[in-house]
Amino acid sequence: MRLKYLFATVLLAAVALAKEPRHYQSGKLLKMESAMCGTDEKNGKSLAGEMIGTDSSHKKMHDLLCPEYVLQTDKLIYTIRPKDEKHPALLPVGEKAQFRLDKDKMLLRVEDLDDKEREYIVVSMVPRDSDDTTVSAAKAVK
Repeated sequence: MRLKYLFATVLLAAVALAKEPRHYQSGKLLKMESAMCGTDEKNGKSLAGEMIGTDSSHKKMHDLLCPEYVLQTDKLIYTIRPKDEKHPALLPVGEKAQFRLDKDKMLLRVEDLDDKEREYIVVSMVPRDSDDTTVSAAKAVK
């Protein structure tokens, strides 16, 4: 009798702990462009300059560029940016990628790269059959 209860408990625990398998969609990385994602400002003041009183109001500013990818699926075209702006991984353009949407982010992996899931922010979504895609494709050809 105890063996039946033990077996039933183990079976129930295994069913409760089983995770739902992740379902990935697939697409193709069409292109990568650099998009402005902010500015970096470096002040010319130093500690010694502030103590002595030299007024050096020189500032160095330059624009920060982030990679922006176009991912094409059967029905949609996504424009995505890496969530980690400091250390973005460069993805191989022209390769197939698998992704899944989780809340407000896209988790993308490329099998040929390292099969690691990376987080991306969806900037835009356009239906593949819409007029916007044909207009943007015509601009890209010119």
